[in-house]
Amino acid sequence: MGFTFDGVHSKNMKITARIVSWQVSPAPRNAFEVIPGRMGIADLGSDTSEKYIKVICNIFPQHSFTEVIHLLDDVAEWLNPNLGLKQLVLDDIPNRYFLARLVEEVDCERILRSAGSFELTFVCPDPYGYAITDEQFTINSTGSHVVDRELGNIESFPIYRMKGNISSSSSTFLTVTTNGESLKVNGPLSSNEILIVDSGLLTAKITDTSGNTVRNGLSVLDELNFPVLYPGSNEIKVNGTGAAFTELHVLSQSRWR
Repeated sequence: MGFTFDGVHSKNMKITARIVSWQVSPAPRNAFEVIPGRMGIADLGSDTSEKYIKVICNIFPQHSFTEVIHLLDDVAEWLNPNLGLKQLVLDDIPNRYFLARLVEEVDCERILRSAGSFELTFVCPDPYGYAITDEQFTINSTGSHVVDRELGNIESFPIYRMKGNISSSSSTFLTVTTNGESLKVNGPLSSNEILIVDSGLLTAKITDTSGNTVRNGLSVLDELNFPVLYPGSNEIKVNGTGAAFTELHVLSQSRWR
């Protein structure tokens, strides 16, 4: 077994790897408050902190310990944390990736004459695993539609790509309602432009059909009510008032806790 980091598999670096433990749930960030005159503490809820992934690695036996050092030099360059977050895919969980980097020093223990063993600790500032091959849906007509998310086990923040024709008049607009929450899109939006709404980044932009950004898309949104999808069935309603709707493409951004 092994892992892939930044598109390179551990076997190509002449090391084997295995997971010896798994963090079921990252440490919660609790919010407590002491209230004078009240027993105990007030619970103000919690959110999720970063995730850590530990991997035990072994170096294939080499002809000499000098070769082991050269191999470790290549590993150090491959896993250089100064290059920032990279995709980490574990062979044991091949359907998802984590955005990770090394967070601790790596010390190699010499085993026998020309082999070694070391532990890697990766930190994932975003503690969730994301689908490598994600679910996508395309809606081509107004009205009510149901999309079923089968990947992931928690809510996701999708990317919507909308095509249509909306004039600059205040009386023309399109409305996309996701699970009861409405996103009203005002103009202008021409037939050769695409409105991209990214719920994960909390932003929107308008591009041409080649993907080149034309302008900021937040100005055409009536309010910043970004859509959320849940595991299982989700209802998406599309309605137009004096505007033409062509297509809505949904990238789920499915994820696991």
